[in-house]
Amino acid sequence: NYFTIITVCTVLICLVEHLKSGLLNTLKVWMHTEDEPLVIDDIAYKNENERNADQCTSRGCLWPKSADGKVYIPYMIANHYTSRELSVIERGLQSFSDVSCIRFTRRSSERDYLSIQSHNGCYSYVGRLGYSQTLSLDQAGCIYHSTVQHELLHALGFNHEQCRSDRDQYIRILWENIQSGLAYAFDKLDTLNLNTPYDYNSVMQYHRYAFSANNQPTMVPIPDSSVSFGTATEMSMNDITRLNRLYNC
Repeated sequence: NYFTIITVCTVLICLVEHLKSGLLNTLKVWMHTEDEPLVIDDIAYKNENERNADQCTSRGCLWPKSADGKVYIPYMIANHYTSRELSVIERGLQSFSDVSCIRFTRRSSERDYLSIQSHNGCYSYVGRLGYSQTLSLDQAGCIYHSTVQHELLHALGFNHEQCRSDRDQYIRILWENIQSGLAYAFDKLDTLNLNTPYDYNSVMQYHRYAFSANNQPTMVPIPDSSVSFGTATEMSMNDITRLNRLYNC
């Protein structure tokens, strides 16, 4: 069933999306103002009770397909971004049109839409929440093409690669190197992988040192530990394939 969420993770991981993004390698939890959600890592929740809930599948979180076969997702961008930052964000939005049936379109009067703003960190809800839905791209550290794509993939219903059900065949978790209290971020889940292989080059894959307590790796690829991973600068071919399969493009 392609309308099932891919690689749903109940874990919520650090602000670092990629080594090249330059974001902090720490987990942060914010209680925002009444106008902002609870954020753990880069995923937003409406309240504390949703922290470990499979919110996406329980509410039917995929964006609907139109009669013409396209999936139109309205968005608004806050006016506090510079022209350079806007260019990066808009390039990320457009990149989905180039490879799939997803079309991010400027909102006119649609009820459900993404509200792209610079809040505290990089984060998104997973899938379609309904009504105005914040996707934060902080001007201080989130304006990278890979980060824009990563957060948009969250909004489309995707989660992190290292949570896949088959990850133990490809990644070994070094539990002894993980920061205290953050081991749950590496939990393996029963996921639907849409007949695609584990992808070291996925834009949703965290890097080798994510959540490290001692500057040692927390994940190593197997059987070849020298394989590079978690440094994607854009969606991989597998990311694109999964996107098209999930939305039946």
